[in-house]
Amino acid sequence: MNEQKIQQYGDALYQALVERKAIDPLTTSEPDITIQDAYRIQLRMIERRLQDGTEQVIGKKIGVTSRAVMDMLKVDQPDFGHLTSSMVYGDGAAIPADTLIAPKAEGEIAFVLKHDLCGPGITNADVLRATEYVLPCFEIVDSRIRDWKIRIQDTVADNASSGVFVLGDAAADPRKIDLSLVGMTLEKNGDVVATGAGAAALGHPLNAVAWLANTLGELGMSLRAGEVILSGSLAAMVPAQAGDNLRVSLGGIGSVGVRFI
Repeated sequence: MNEQKIQQYGDALYQALVERKAIDPLTTSEPDITIQDAYRIQLRMIERRLQDGTEQVIGKKIGVTSRAVMDMLKVDQPDFGHLTSSMVYGDGAAIPADTLIAPKAEGEIAFVLKHDLCGPGITNADVLRATEYVLPCFEIVDSRIRDWKIRIQDTVADNASSGVFVLGDAAADPRKIDLSLVGMTLEKNGDVVATGAGAAALGHPLNAVAWLANTLGELGMSLRAGEVILSGSLAAMVPAQAGDNLRVSLGGIGSVGVRFI
């Protein structure tokens, strides 16, 4: 795909984000689009977000970490997107639902790094050494693609369907917990609507972060000290709308809540 089209689609996704108006799938008009093209479009979309200097990249998110989602999108690997400073909320935050298009909540384990991770060749032990602490996290995914009718190229181009994310206050030492066995409960308006475990993220959340570091390394990029890494959903996405109250609890780590208004 030529640079003109890369910019065209990146700009269209950025406008969809700003105007909160979904667009048709890119794969409808560009059936031959590759994942590599999609990442170039993603970078153009992020470039537009950073242009006025009010946002900075503060981390990355890993998506498509479960076998069910991989099968749905017909891929055999995860994807990643960029987290910016305007996306982050604190525990108990009230998020205006009309700032998003079609939000869905996912319970995740967030990593905060104290050392850089520069792939390739990063192992789980390297990730553990580089992690300062882990936090309970809600990722609120959102799609600028109409009705979530996405193929892998669509979600990659759309910054891996990133919306916003909510970090809990309870920091835990990952060296004292088997993250693959961490149990997750997600409640919506007082009812348990999803359960999962750390193993849902590529078998182990450390696997997911190592994959990200190595994938970025092949692209000449790295994870930096201080960055936040969302390691992947531990259960199915839960739709959210104004009036909903959600809480996710992670065994041995803590909990985090969010409200939609």
